[in-house]
Amino acid sequence: MSIINAGNITFSYDAKPVMESVTFAIDEGQIVAVIGPNGSGKTTLLKIINGTLFPDDGQMIVDGKETGRWSRKEIARKVAIVPQETAVTFPFYAEEIVLMGRFPHLSNYRFEDKKDYQIVHEAMEKTDTLHFASRRFDELSAGERQRVLIARALAQESKVLLLDESTVFLDLKHQAQFLSLLRLLNTSQKLTVIFVTHDINLAAQNAHRIILLDSGKIYAIGVPAEVVTAANIKEVYDVNILVDQHPHDGSPRATLLTT
Repeated sequence: MSIINAGNITFSYDAKPVMESVTFAIDEGQIVAVIGPNGSGKTTLLKIINGTLFPDDGQMIVDGKETGRWSRKEIARKVAIVPQETAVTFPFYAEEIVLMGRFPHLSNYRFEDKKDYQIVHEAMEKTDTLHFASRRFDELSAGERQRVLIARALAQESKVLLLDESTVFLDLKHQAQFLSLLRLLNTSQKLTVIFVTHDINLAAQNAHRIILLDSGKIYAIGVPAEVVTAANIKEVYDVNILVDQHPHDGSPRATLLTT
């Protein structure tokens, strides 16, 4: 069953077209990678799914309802997003940042309780951030901040998790831990994951399907072996690659040819 349906999405910034006639469906419990060159519309697509931006034309439907018809709290209970970077004006502690993920579940009549703090602590344990819960967010390293933002998204307990280059600041250990966590949540909780990445091999190894964007349009969509081909990458990125099979899992593996 599809949890996200994009129907003929068109979007512009100040009359400059960024997305054109984008149509796709994502089933509940899928891991989908979005790849493409800079300026191809990857981050914009996540913001449209999240209801931060609304299409000029077409429909973005999340869990059976157009994003413009959800309230902010309602859509936040459906979709959580981890941006590339978050600027924090006030000196919040790491735990307070993660606790913000519980906001969609609160109301004027319900404040944070023991259950909320338990969910926050579990999210911080899963992302290896609990040991610096009492440190100021703005004093953390880029990788530590990113892990806190991932913990915040997990604490949100949404059906869909959007990740915008979320592994770029992580060292190899935490990148491996995070990817393992994503796969675990995907299988155990049917969490739908959509992640933007410039790492084609990371996409091929971890995604059920890949969306390849080019100048705001979908150039290719399908399982990794259908999208990660030498011909597709040459046409979209204007580079030559060698594609073979990864010896561990058989996924397509891209090697850049520089000569």
